[in-house]
Amino acid sequence: MGSLGETIPEETCTKPPGIRFLEYIKNSAISFRAYQTIVLIVTFLAYASYHATRKTTSIVKSTLDPKASQVNLNFSPWPRNHFQRSTENKSVSTVLNSGWAPFDGSDGSAMLGELDVAFLAVYSLGMYFAGHLGDRLDLRIFLTVGMVGTGLFTSLFGLGYWFNIHNFYYFLIVQMIAGLFQATGWPSVVAVVGNWFGKKKRGLIMGIWNAHTSVGNITGSLIASALLKYGWGWSFVVPGLLISFVGVVVFLLLPVTPASVGADKDDDDEMQPPKKNAEGVTEPLLGSESEVVKDKPVGFIEAWKIPGVAPFALCLFFSKLVAYTFLYWLPFYITDTAIDGKYLSDETAGSLSTMFDVGGIVGGILAGYISDRLNARAITAASFTYCAIPVLYFYRSYGYVSLSMNISLMFITGMLVNGPYALITTAVSADLGTHSSLNGNSRALATVTAIIDGTGSVGAAIGPLFTGYIAAKSWNAVFTMLMTAALVAGLLLTRLVVAEVAAKIQFSGSQGSTQSRPEATV
Repeated sequence: MGSLGETIPEETCTKPPGIRFLEYIKNSAISFRAYQTIVLIVTFLAYASYHATRKTTSIVKSTLDPKASQVNLNFSPWPRNHFQRSTENKSVSTVLNSGWAPFDGSDGSAMLGELDVAFLAVYSLGMYFAGHLGDRLDLRIFLTVGMVGTGLFTSLFGLGYWFNIHNFYYFLIVQMIAGLFQATGWPSVVAVVGNWFGKKKRGLIMGIWNAHTSVGNITGSLIASALLKYGWGWSFVVPGLLISFVGVVVFLLLPVTPASVGADKDDDDEMQPPKKNAEGVTEPLLGSESEVVKDKPVGFIEAWKIPGVAPFALCLFFSKLVAYTFLYWLPFYITDTAIDGKYLSDETAGSLSTMFDVGGIVGGILAGYISDRLNARAITAASFTYCAIPVLYFYRSYGYVSLSMNISLMFITGMLVNGPYALITTAVSADLGTHSSLNGNSRALATVTAIIDGTGSVGAAIGPLFTGYIAAKSWNAVFTMLMTAALVAGLLLTRLVVAEVAAKIQFSGSQGSTQSRPEATV
């Protein structure tokens, strides 16, 4: 207790236990930049573990239903050509086991698609509530509960292997509850990072930080693939234990805001927490610097009305439809495609699919860097999306020619598909969460992030669901759906792109007139 007349800020008493221990070890307060480093590392590990648990289902699909990958052996890729594909190695995919009831029947792929849509439907709906709660609760506690809950229900799915459970509704309910807990992750981590980092170079910083999505997918793929030979249950239980452990780390170490730990801000603008005037995504969407007002949670409807939120949310709907179709079905698609005349095993296909996520890491960083340099989020996102359309066509048409061709096209596809997805869910969400229309209120970060990513997650649910039904008839139709979705995603940003271009033309014109004015007076 302080001396008479002295008050101790309430927020300094809420430091995470691990932070207090670190300060005790150093015998002095941790620097602001050190706190930022802790935030980046802890939130990176947190969301990587979320995606590691999310990825396992796609790896196990062809083990639960090995017959489904034989449904459509006689299709030919666009355009028809003279390359003949052998089916002599197709039996490789069934080496591990003969499937797992109830997914080993003729409707197995459709049932697996229903699991995906159930998970993602609850996830997207829960995202809206999670964002609302995230702006009102302690994000450190909220995130910890979400991670431990995710770990528990991911493990329960895997326990069906040892308890010999073959009831479809057991797996359905477990996936739905897991999706509800998963919804706590993204609004929380983006809000925390947004609290600690300003907008200068935010696209680049968040582009690098957003590699957690791909790192999590890669980690989940490698862990699940490596454990398949011991029984598919391990592919769920181990990632479930991993995210629970990281959840404990979050509880011990994560500082939610500078105020919560009494951190002093640096003078470096690009490393300071978000300013109250919020730059937004395009100059026309920005207002003049607003007066700082007392923060209070922003309502759901009010957040939707922030300029730029609706177009980017709808764009993400279609972008995530494409990205999550690859997330859930790419390993299955690889086992169903003869590459250089040979079919790959489930384990090999799972490992190979990580190249899509490696491309995603590069795409996220590149999109963030370009958007910072151009100061144009919409132009960058739309450009990546349009470029993804022909690459999707080439991957479908020529990815089977050779392994090197498949890897190269998969990498480029991942880069162009995940680039705008990463940009919108990170830098754009953080920009709009502190938009000038909020009059300096920074307590909209989780709500805005949840609206944008939640809307995107509806598309993420629809894509894998449709794929479960369409793939049984034609992968050509699946890729047509993906290219159409990419086109619509780009078109939805047209108005913002036009606004950004007009703003840049106006800015260039004003610069030219400013430079010519002194010459005229000489």
